[in-house]
Amino acid sequence: MSDVPFGFGIGGGRDPEDEGGPGKGEDPFAALFGAGGSPADLGAAFQRLGQLLSWQGGPVNWDLARDLARQAVAGAGDRSVSAAERAEVLDAMRLAELWLDPVTGFPAGAASAVAWSRAEWVEKTVPSWRELVDPVAGKVVESMGAMLSGEGGTLSLPGMPGELPEQLRGLAGPGGPLGQMMQTMGGAMFGAQIGQALGSLAVEVVGSTDVGLPLAPGATAALLPQNVAAFGEGLGVPPDQVRLYLALRESAHHRLFAHVPWLRSHLVDAVTAYASGIRVDTSRLEEAMGRIDPANPAAMQEALTEGLFEPEDTPAQKAALARLETALALVEGWVDEVVDTAAAPHLPSASALRETVRRRRASGGPGEQTFASLVGLELRPRRLREAAALWRALLAERGLEGRDAVWAHPDLMPTADDLDDPESFAKGPSSTPLDLSSLEDTEAPPEPDDRPE
Repeated sequence: MSDVPFGFGIGGGRDPEDEGGPGKGEDPFAALFGAGGSPADLGAAFQRLGQLLSWQGGPVNWDLARDLARQAVAGAGDRSVSAAERAEVLDAMRLAELWLDPVTGFPAGAASAVAWSRAEWVEKTVPSWRELVDPVAGKVVESMGAMLSGEGGTLSLPGMPGELPEQLRGLAGPGGPLGQMMQTMGGAMFGAQIGQALGSLAVEVVGSTDVGLPLAPGATAALLPQNVAAFGEGLGVPPDQVRLYLALRESAHHRLFAHVPWLRSHLVDAVTAYASGIRVDTSRLEEAMGRIDPANPAAMQEALTEGLFEPEDTPAQKAALARLETALALVEGWVDEVVDTAAAPHLPSASALRETVRRRRASGGPGEQTFASLVGLELRPRRLREAAALWRALLAERGLEGRDAVWAHPDLMPTADDLDDPESFAKGPSSTPLDLSSLEDTEAPPEPDDRPE
């Protein structure tokens, strides 16, 4: 287990000006309400506010998140995918499938292969992000409602310092109009922040599986040619080798998730279980809400990115953390090992590309770091190398079919302790069939004579 709680800030935070990538030094709330001072800008701001207050789609305003993510992508530079690039991606995916066939028992899992622009990545992956983020974001929205109803302390509203007046408390209870408004505004605030984070991520990702599970709908394997080219810059590796190696990773992820039907829900359930143990620092939230000024709508930004979330230090929460970390490591370790085996005979730069990907997955880019601090969740495998060693040991001990058979049921999966001793797990009882032949040679004891004398 790591010393710093998984995916959580410890206070202090990072200066947004120090972050790279799109949105550097930008204020998502300026985009939310409009930063100009002209009557036209003010009218647009009120129109936008009306749209935000009408959102009823859950704890995060995903329409706003999508819009701001696309704005961030456009600001960072996005270009359409050319016909030549689409053909290169399709060829790379086809070749990747051929190379993977001999090294895993799982057949091809992607129904189609596409090349995306950064904006297309945002549009296509928002539903999956929603599935992952809503359980965490709901905690903040619930806390805001609890503060208004008096369950979480006092609240300083804009222009109204101190405790909420008694005459307004009836409106702030569960289902009250003021409470509903604050929940809607909480969803907008979260949507603005997540939009900025996703816009930054869209400049870093190279495909649909960078976070460890497929984000694209309909078993679609995807690469982003613009980002693939950026990934290969400075490596001294021919672009076609970089593209092929990343296509192998994308295809391997899809094979695993397509043929292990319980895996996706297992990961999502692990995220949800971990989110259920998160508590929100209501004192920090109250302080942030008290600082909100209509003339300075960015007052919430600092608190949202500086330790607002804290994991509960309970056995259940620690178990949920271990489950999530281990599941992510096992997925990435299997992909890492299978792809290396497939690429080594064909790509001279396979080892260098493998190490580059490992370091990238271990550290994460600015967009991933921003996302982690915002929603309290890192989707990074902290024990990738140990997991890869475990799958390698299983292959040596049980063969290809025996290695992949471990994915047959969640109860067969290695635990965090098994990552510490992969050789013992590989040589464990499941590596040898249970011998029941001796039971057939044993004479059954005579049945008791229960007849009355």
